[in-house]
Amino acid sequence: MPRFWTPASVVFLLCISPFFVLGQSTGSAQSANAANPAQAGGIASAEPAPIPVNAPRMSRETHLQIIRDFETQLVYSRTSFPMGTKGLILKDGVITPNGKNLQQALTIYGPAIKPGDPAHISFVQIKGDHIHFEINGGPLHRKKWYQRIEVAGANGPAMTGPDNTPTNNPHGSFVDLYFAKYVPEMTPAQLRQLLYPVLDFNARNKEQAYLDTVPPKVKEAILAHHVLVGMNSEMVLHAKGKPPKKVRERDGETEYEEWIYGEPPADVDFVRLVGDEVVRVETMKVGGEKIVRTQKEVILESPDQEKEAKKEPEERPANAPSLRRPGEDSEDVPRPASAPSPTPPMPPPDLPQPSGPGQSVNSGR
Repeated sequence: MPRFWTPASVVFLLCISPFFVLGQSTGSAQSANAANPAQAGGIASAEPAPIPVNAPRMSRETHLQIIRDFETQLVYSRTSFPMGTKGLILKDGVITPNGKNLQQALTIYGPAIKPGDPAHISFVQIKGDHIHFEINGGPLHRKKWYQRIEVAGANGPAMTGPDNTPTNNPHGSFVDLYFAKYVPEMTPAQLRQLLYPVLDFNARNKEQAYLDTVPPKVKEAILAHHVLVGMNSEMVLHAKGKPPKKVRERDGETEYEEWIYGEPPADVDFVRLVGDEVVRVETMKVGGEKIVRTQKEVILESPDQEKEAKKEPEERPANAPSLRRPGEDSEDVPRPASAPSPTPPMPPPDLPQPSGPGQSVNSGR
């Protein structure tokens, strides 16, 4: 050690050496993150691998991991959940009920959750061939632990709490994810991918979650605050907001509702809805120009109907009941072109009728 190194300088070097080591480790970590930005953000760049067909049953460890990861998680809805105890069924990417059946259930019971609404997974239960997810507390309010306590004395009757009969939860519903035979082994990322038709785990806000559920043309129009003929009322609300004025009128036998946006001297839009569909958009410009659009600009199709497999016609059993006589061929049986056509039934013979009262008919004997 040189003579000019005093004990104080040695202590000073020992104190500042950890900072040099920390700076080198931080620099190496930043270079590693720059080389792999996907891992730095903690987001996987590739979609999870599909579940193998011959995957074994879900293990006890995975069972607990799924419940721990999904319960109390906040997600966003990608479809409408009907109110009541029916809920939704998801199997092979197809939601049941869907299309007209879903619209009928929403009309009768009302929607518990709409597309884009935040949804809270409150309960997860893994059963034999499906996984049960309750949303926003489920269709029924569950009892708390303290509501099941009974207090009894030595000689007195048991004291119980008030009658807490389960009541309906207007904002709760559920979805059941079904598998072919049993619940297979999977990762939480694979389960999120299976639930994507109904729940969005990646959306950052309500607006983004809703825009991911509409067609690209509708998404562009909503972002531009433009209304297209063929939109539904929910799309108009996302594009223009709540209308300041609403007018209900009747055109012949058709009732419609007109939403009015804007006031002079600015442009004024008159959006006419029949039922839940936009059928006419009229824009009054500042200069007095009038623009009317009635031709359908977007056609909304249910994605569930496109995914549904075409069901083959059911085979008719051989002993099915029929009104045909024994020996008669069915109309569905093909006949060769050279075969003789079936003989038409002979009309009944003409029987002589009496010409007047009191006259008898000669039988020819």
